[in-house]
Amino acid sequence: MDRIKLGAQLYTLRDYIKTYEDCEETFKYLNNIGINVIQISGIGPIAPEKVAYLVEKYNMDVCVTHTSFDRMQTDLDAVMNEHKMLGCDTLGIGGMPDIYKKDVEGIKEFIRITSEIGKKMHDNGLQFAYHNHAFEFTKLENGRRIFDMLIEDTKPEEFSFIGDTYWFQFGGVNPCDYIEKIAGRMKVCHFKDYGITDHTPKFVEIGTGNLNLDAIYNKCKASGVKYIVIEQDICEIDPRESMAISYKNLVDIAERNEK
Repeated sequence: MDRIKLGAQLYTLRDYIKTYEDCEETFKYLNNIGINVIQISGIGPIAPEKVAYLVEKYNMDVCVTHTSFDRMQTDLDAVMNEHKMLGCDTLGIGGMPDIYKKDVEGIKEFIRITSEIGKKMHDNGLQFAYHNHAFEFTKLENGRRIFDMLIEDTKPEEFSFIGDTYWFQFGGVNPCDYIEKIAGRMKVCHFKDYGITDHTPKFVEIGTGNLNLDAIYNKCKASGVKYIVIEQDICEIDPRESMAISYKNLVDIAERNEK
């Protein structure tokens, strides 16, 4: 079995990828700290051809993106072509638009729309993926959690997941339990540690919080996860330094669990 590949969710470094020049410097920085796996998200208005050039120049493996849901609905052919340019076969969205969150019927409509998008992607050799936050663990009027509906009422070839360790925990569920529930349907997992200060949860660097990331890593390995990327929504230090700390600690987690 191949080892899980480790990398960076560029959203963490979003302040440093606003222009082509910034993006190149960030890719250089990531190479220098040993990272050549990325998720593209939060990038500035840079032409797809230029992003593809940098991806090739710096030998980046683009494992997934977060892409505008509006564009998926209105410009899907162009979006798919852009991903093929990047060598990326998985198109993710960062969350569910508010309009669908309110009730069972809204969730059903979201599933209907995304399943149609996901089928077209699948027919073109690509995969749709959904990134969770915490609200998906709300129980609706039918007694089901939103996330469970997303799992149970969709087809694996049309709907896959980008699980997020912090938001599983914040949502009140065991991250390992939900990684197991979506086994075989998650290529990329977001590793994000969970700290507490003055009774308040906060985002912290990998290995410095309260999550049992060794157990989560092993559950990812058993569930067929191919990539783990570091995502930290808010950093109390320079996000580049934060990424370096998290990556070093993530490599340590991987090393001790791959022996």
